[in-house]
Amino acid sequence: MTRLKLVWMLVCSVVAFAAPALAQTPAFPDRSIRIIVGFPPGGATDVIARVLAQGLTTELGQTVLVENKGGASGIIGSEMVVKSPPDGYTLLFAPSSHATLPALYPTLSFDPIKDFTPIATVARTPYILVVYPGLEVKTVAELLALARAKPGSLAYASTGMGTAQHLAGEVLQRTAKVEILHVPYRGSGAVRADLLAGRIQTMFDNVAVMLPYVQRGEMRGLAVTGPKRSALVPELPTLRELGLEAAEIEGWFILLGPAGVPDAVAQKLNAAVNKVLAAPAMAERLATMGAE
Repeated sequence: MTRLKLVWMLVCSVVAFAAPALAQTPAFPDRSIRIIVGFPPGGATDVIARVLAQGLTTELGQTVLVENKGGASGIIGSEMVVKSPPDGYTLLFAPSSHATLPALYPTLSFDPIKDFTPIATVARTPYILVVYPGLEVKTVAELLALARAKPGSLAYASTGMGTAQHLAGEVLQRTAKVEILHVPYRGSGAVRADLLAGRIQTMFDNVAVMLPYVQRGEMRGLAVTGPKRSALVPELPTLRELGLEAAEIEGWFILLGPAGVPDAVAQKLNAAVNKVLAAPAMAERLATMGAE
């Protein structure tokens, strides 16, 4: 047997063994997918993630589950995803605070851009500025006047350092040149309990999340932060209308995977997300949450 013929036989053998293996590679996804939310249940990030997961379950034909890994402004959940296999089965649903983490935590264990694979932008949402109704203010001008008259006497809450609620409060202070104490919490539930009790006087939060409290008179809405009025509370002005255009801010929500997710998998997930978002029922459901 010639050397060339022997090499050819070996090549054919390798191909013969490899072909069945390739043919048996399962198509993505062939099992359930986890979406990690780095915040406790009940907040806007959690609620929108669950709506998305429901749509993806139908679209992908596999169960898509949401797991809450709250703490440290979303860092715990993000670290969990960074350390996961880059196979598309463990994803992160992150709010806009994901982008600001390096500015707040210099020793952050991950890079919010380099250590993740972008999958899709899902939604954006304005925030509503609310106050404890026992506070004798009915407009943003009156709130700012009180803050100027008693610097540091008012406190505003957020669901964590670097969150959109935190940034909205800081931007408002700088724009209006007032001093309001920031009190960060680990999640939405405790924030609302303290706001309802008057221990915290004001905060920014998702419009839809706060709407029931405003409608019941348990909180008073003053303004919204988006570029236009919210359809959920059309009577409330935007901060831009009030001459505080620099305080205009919107939250956004994105779906990410760990770095290294194969392009084909990322593209399939992206296509599925966009198909879910294109459904009129999904758009209507997001609108009920004040999101687009």
